Amino acid sequence: MSNGITKDIFQKCNDFTRADDIKALGLYPYFRPIQENEGPVVMIEGRKMVMAGSNNYLGLTAHPKVKEAAIKAIEKYGTGCSGSRYLTGTIDLHVELEERLAKFFNVEAVLLYSTGFQTALGVVPALAQKGDYIISDKDNHACIVTANLIARGMLADVIRYKHNNMEDLERQLAKLPVEAAKLIVTDGVFSTGGEIVDLPTLNSIAKKHGARILVDDAHSVGVIGVGGRGTASEFGLESEIDMTMGTFSKTFASLGGFVTGKERVINYLKHHSPALIFSASPTPASVAAALAALDILEAEPERVTKLVSNANYVRTRLKDAGFNVVDGRTGIVPVIVGSDEIAFQMWRNLYDAGVFVNVFISPGVPQGRQMMRTSYMSTHQTDHLDYIIDTFKKIGANLGLI
Repeated sequence: MSNGITKDIFQKCNDFTRADDIKALGLYPYFRPIQENEGPVVMIEGRKMVMAGSNNYLGLTAHPKVKEAAIKAIEKYGTGCSGSRYLTGTIDLHVELEERLAKFFNVEAVLLYSTGFQTALGVVPALAQKGDYIISDKDNHACIVTANLIARGMLADVIRYKHNNMEDLERQLAKLPVEAAKLIVTDGVFSTGGEIVDLPTLNSIAKKHGARILVDDAHSVGVIGVGGRGTASEFGLESEIDMTMGTFSKTFASLGGFVTGKERVINYLKHHSPALIFSASPTPASVAAALAALDILEAEPERVTKLVSNANYVRTRLKDAGFNVVDGRTGIVPVIVGSDEIAFQMWRNLYDAGVFVNVFISPGVPQGRQMMRTSYMSTHQTDHLDYIIDTFKKIGANLGLI
């Protein structure tokens, strides 16, 4: 029975003060404007800082060839495409990049989307609909979580299994109807902790239960696999994995996303994916920058080796110093600090000392897993890395973490 009082949809906005409270303490770490970006070093609030929080894994956002390609594309095509790929928004650069990526990943076809986040929204709900099952890792990226919600609204069933737990994946699949269509979705490299999916076991389980596989390689391409070709390549499973999606905002120094797969599947998505059909296409500058970055990745695969070496250098020394570091072999090196309060304080101390990192707090991570989520580039020099390590050690000791 109504009490006659109308509920205001904006009330939650007025009640949200957590960010204001952190700002009042001078500890707010988000939305900090970068004024200049050289890759390993950035300018923020008028001073130079060592960047240890960027996903610019191969350091290509400031590469002269990448910048030149973007500028030339604007001069030739203008600043935007003014339409969707489906209608007036396709230019020859889109087709060229799709063909180049298909060759790079040794797949039949590739389809571009306007952002990496949008790629998941464009692929998952278009494939998994009424009566189908999506089986998704509990730690998958937010783009997959959102895509699953859209698919659920179209009456697909979404099942979540314990993080990277193949026994639980097997249990969940065993409960499903044998005849049902099934899509397993997982990050390749998980974006928070940097762990790599147990793809060989996942692939065996998928084949046993007749499920298809979609791997999100946003943090994998340019990081793992032969020449940076991602998770399937890392395990020699390129011919086994049905679909891989990725982004241009990390290794490819640009903006946009892509999905790889069989020609028939990509053709279906071209004609059934609302996120593609009803969105403006990737801009000429974005596509040209990604093409130039792909050129460099193919010509200089040693950048991948250098990236992993840099991350391992920091990971090993922080562990040796006594920090609680999540194990891994990717460009992501998370340092667990254990509470929101310590996380905000450590971020501020690092920031004041000239090191920029990302702070992950609850509910984005479970209680007790609050972290400084650091990430590295192939262009970090040893003096950059040593400064990051030394600064972590000084501040960690002051805060009682080591």
